[in-house]
Amino acid sequence: LVQSSIGEQERIPVYINRVLQNEDNKDFAAQFWDLRQRDNETTRQRVESQRRKDAKSQSLMSASSPLFIYECHIGMAQEREGVGTYKEFKENILPRIKDLGYNAIQLMAIAENPYYGSFGYHVSNFFAASSRFGTPEDLKDLIDTAHEMGMKVIMDLVHSHTVKNTYEGLNLFDGTEDQYLVGGHAGYHQQWDSKLFNYGKIETLRFLLSNVRYWLEEYHFDGFRFDGVTSMLYHHHGIGVEFGKQEDYFGDGVNDAAVTYLQLANTLIHQLNEENITIAEDVSGMPGICAPIEDGGIGFDYRLGMGLPDFWIKILKDQRDEDWNMHEFFFTMTNRLYNVKTIAYAESHDQALVGDKTIAFRLMDKEMYTSMSKFTPNMIVDRGIALHKMIRLFTISLGGDAWLNFMGNEFGHPEWIDFPR
Repeated sequence: LVQSSIGEQERIPVYINRVLQNEDNKDFAAQFWDLRQRDNETTRQRVESQRRKDAKSQSLMSASSPLFIYECHIGMAQEREGVGTYKEFKENILPRIKDLGYNAIQLMAIAENPYYGSFGYHVSNFFAASSRFGTPEDLKDLIDTAHEMGMKVIMDLVHSHTVKNTYEGLNLFDGTEDQYLVGGHAGYHQQWDSKLFNYGKIETLRFLLSNVRYWLEEYHFDGFRFDGVTSMLYHHHGIGVEFGKQEDYFGDGVNDAAVTYLQLANTLIHQLNEENITIAEDVSGMPGICAPIEDGGIGFDYRLGMGLPDFWIKILKDQRDEDWNMHEFFFTMTNRLYNVKTIAYAESHDQALVGDKTIAFRLMDKEMYTSMSKFTPNMIVDRGIALHKMIRLFTISLGGDAWLNFMGNEFGHPEWIDFPR
């Protein structure tokens, strides 16, 4: 029990590794789960031995090979109605991803979160793998199977903010606002309706860095896509800033404590395994974000080319394809900082989930509902499919050093992925 400004209430332990949600009232309950006792050590050792072999012998797992990342959400990956499971993903989806030629998967919504519709971006329990999809062993088995197939597994890590919930979250955990978080108005992200970490506190650094190590060592993830890095890097969180001049990247607007945390996290991740991968979701283009830490950089391996999908959306909104300018396209695809490894993508979950439109739907719109059969000739569909392929070919060829695709976008689904259908 904790006494705070909201009265006395029970709390979910901060470092708990298993949390269950009651489907009726959405309340959470902590559950004791002995991860190591439940592991089959013989199986784990066999898989790890095979993984080390694969890392040396297969180009797919080598650090020098280009990354081809399939971004996916466990719960939304199945055809059946309802929330998919780790087991179903392992059996039904992993073989398809492998057959498509990808050498990495990027998993969303792994850390426990109270609202399914947040797609995992409002985390409450940072050490608990989401119980919606199955047990911790199910997730470990999925990751081991991916490794046996020669694929890396990257976790979408949300250390940029946390839910403001007080029962299952970190907010007011010890009765104060600032045990792990920033107190007062400065600790609230208005656009995300969530609380912000205080990266200047040693307790916060210990919590977040131990969380990084936990996912790598306990579940054998191969690295992280750090979500919301722009929000972390700047006190203004990138809101209303165009980043058009040098001063936007430096000075009082920069959160120096967050920069230090990201340097520490990258150091830890690469010290644990030099082949681990870190990706920054940063729209600002902070100079040095992928530079070595010893050179004053932040130490990420890759940054997401977030301007590329925005460019395609603008083109599809504002121009007829007859008016497209190939010189503009080439310049935009290749306009990036020298020696900064960039992950190119035409669309990700940002464009494919509720509230936005996929490229396929922008190209073909309502014709997708009535004219997708090969027995129903339709020039809009024929043209749309052709341009859909060309946009991807253009982006993957020129846009960066790696490629990312969100599940389903390779064949172009209408509108957006809905849930839980």
